[in-house]
Amino acid sequence: MSDRILFILTYFSTLGSGLATGLFFIFSACIMTALSRIPAEHGIGAMQSINSTILNPLFMLVFMGTTIVSVVIAIFAFMRWGEPGSIYLLAGCVFYLIGFIVTAAFNVPLNDSLASLDPKNTSSTALWTQYLNVWTSWNHVRTLACIAALASFVLALRQMK
Repeated sequence: MSDRILFILTYFSTLGSGLATGLFFIFSACIMTALSRIPAEHGIGAMQSINSTILNPLFMLVFMGTTIVSVVIAIFAFMRWGEPGSIYLLAGCVFYLIGFIVTAAFNVPLNDSLASLDPKNTSSTALWTQYLNVWTSWNHVRTLACIAALASFVLALRQMK
């Protein structure tokens, strides 16, 4: 792979991981707290709406595109091991993929469970409280993973010049 193409892919992954970081951070920093402060019926309904709305082509391009490009970059990081930035390339890929795995293994199944709740049913309140705690904890993990990916990709770009 030419250095130019690798640079472009790394730049894309830097932007993608930065966007994911911002999205996940805002959920950890305020959205989930805000949803926990309103009546459960409204919080459940709002989160169900967020979960269905976020699955759009632009989000999928950034989130899945960065995942795919990170896998490609990881392969080339191994192939050019020892060259400037290769360890940061690999680290960025690993961190981003950790965030992706956490999303797929924990946040998405929780979102799927939430989708089946009837917001108006009072028995949903206890499940909503549990959802808020568990989902937010895993969101913190993927936020930190994406921050680490972003920092690693920036360091890689700096060394690649």
